[in-house]
Formats: sequence, C-alpha cells, structure tokens
Amino acid sequence: MTAIAVATPRPARSRFFQDRPEIVGPLFLAPAILYVVALVGLPFLLALYYSVSAFSIFNPSYAFVGLKNFLDVTESEIFRRTLVNTLVFTIAAQIIGLLLGKIGAMLLIQEFPGRGIARALVVLPWAVPVSLATLAWVWMFDSLYSVINWTLIAFGLIDAANRPQWLGQEDLAMMAVVVVHAWRLFPFGVVIFLAGFTSVPKDVLDAATIDGAGFWRRNYQIILPIIAPIIVIALIFGTVFTFTDLSVVYLLTKGGPINSTQVLGSLAFQVGILSGDVAHGAAICLFLFPFLLVAVIVLLRSLRRREI
Repeated sequence: MTAIAVATPRPARSRFFQDRPEIVGPLFLAPAILYVVALVGLPFLLALYYSVSAFSIFNPSYAFVGLKNFLDVTESEIFRRTLVNTLVFTIAAQIIGLLLGKIGAMLLIQEFPGRGIARALVVLPWAVPVSLATLAWVWMFDSLYSVINWTLIAFGLIDAANRPQWLGQEDLAMMAVVVVHAWRLFPFGVVIFLAGFTSVPKDVLDAATIDGAGFWRRNYQIILPIIAPIIVIALIFGTVFTFTDLSVVYLLTKGGPINSTQVLGSLAFQVGILSGDVAHGAAICLFLFPFLLVAVIVLLRSLRRREI
C-alpha cells in the first residue's frame, strides 16, 4: 500500500518591505501627499489666517478683524465686475478651447501624410512657456504693428484709419484674453478628445454605419455619450486651471482697460502683492474656493449620474 505524503507547510519567510503593499502603497503616495500639503494646503491655511486679519506690508502686526475684509471686498464695484469677468472668461475659454480641441482631434484621427508631425505641433501651445507665448500675442494685438490688423486691411475687411485697438477697447480686450487662453487650452482638448475617440469600439461605429447612421448621428448619439466621462474630467481640470489663472490677463492687459479684463487672480495679486494689502488680497483669493467647489461638485454629480 502506497503511503501518501502529506505536504507540511513551510515556515513563512520574513518578507522584505518592498513586498508588503501596506508599506509600499503609502510610500508611493507620500510624495504626492507632501506636494499637495506643501503647495496647496499650507497656502490655503495662510490665506485663511490673513483673510481675517488686518495684516499688510506696512502694518505686519496681526489683528483679528473677523469677516470685515470679506464685507469690504463684496462692497467694491471693482470686485463685482471682476467676478463677472472671471465667470465670462472661464466659461468662454472652456467652450472655445474644447470645441476647437474636438475639431482638431477629429482631423488628427484621420489618416494623412505627416499626421505624426501635425500631432507634435499641436502640443506647442501647451509646451511653450506662457510668458513667451503671451508676448507674441501682445505683438499680434499691437495697436500699430498688429499682424491681425495688417491681414484684415490687406483683405479689405477693415479700414486702415479705423483699425481696432484689440487691447485698448473693453469688449475687444476681453475677447483677446479669451482667445489667447482658449489657444492655450486647445492642445489639452485635442489630447482629451483623441483619447476618447480611440476608446470608442470600432464595431459599435461599424454597426451604426450599417444601420444607416450618418456622421452627425454617430458623433452626437454614439461617440459623445461614450466619451462623456472623459469630457467631464477635462472640464473639471480646465475650469480649475482657467478660474485660477492670471498669467494671460496680467501679461496681456494687466486687468485693463478700466478693469474690463480683471479676473479674481489678477485682482488678488494687485491688491495683496503689488499694493501690499495682504489681508484683502487673501480675502479675494478665498472667493475662488466656493465657486470652484460648486463647479466641481456639479460636474462630478453629473458624471456619477451618467455612470449609474
């Protein structure tokens, strides 16, 4: 009769810490957590600290004043106009940037000679430093040497004696900063939509084509519902990026003319840093938080509702 050998369990060897997920996981997350705490959490707490004080460069002693700074800010006509400008700037730049990104992605997903080079060139607005790119746009919008005006004059679309002052007229200045920021968002939109288009199953599109679905029906009834979660995530990042950005406005117009392009970020910089009124500048900065919080919650709820 053959004896059946029973395997005896080997004693567990001591594992290295690299093999223990409860240790490796927090180690990998630690740099990201430290980054958020150092560059987001601490400045936010400092803004809260200064916003309820009378702190300024000329009077660095801390004196608690409660919500006085917030009430002073909301009573300012410049702040109310700045708040409207910020909403217009954010919404318009998002719509134009994502719309151009969708069109660009639809073109770049097609097969044509030099597609790789075209895809590389599309990323340039995102890769070029914002200061250099905005200075180029300043020259393009210049009142005397604007290449845009020279082109319009050459085609006979405007009169040389009545050329538009792109950065000197209130409505045109807002249009200019929106166009420049949408130009910066364009590569981001192209990448997002390219990723979404490539994730759509080809057999679904082939079946829709066989069933007689045309270009518009395939695009708006099949592709867009599938890539909607990707678009919502892009909207969240784009909204946060645009709402808190001041570089384009400050480099192009510095908030002028007559505060017609002033946004919350540039106003907070002028009040808190240039003017030295740190307390009111911090209060203006904190007005960004509730608007961004509401926008992110609305977008995430719509995304969750769609997933359900």
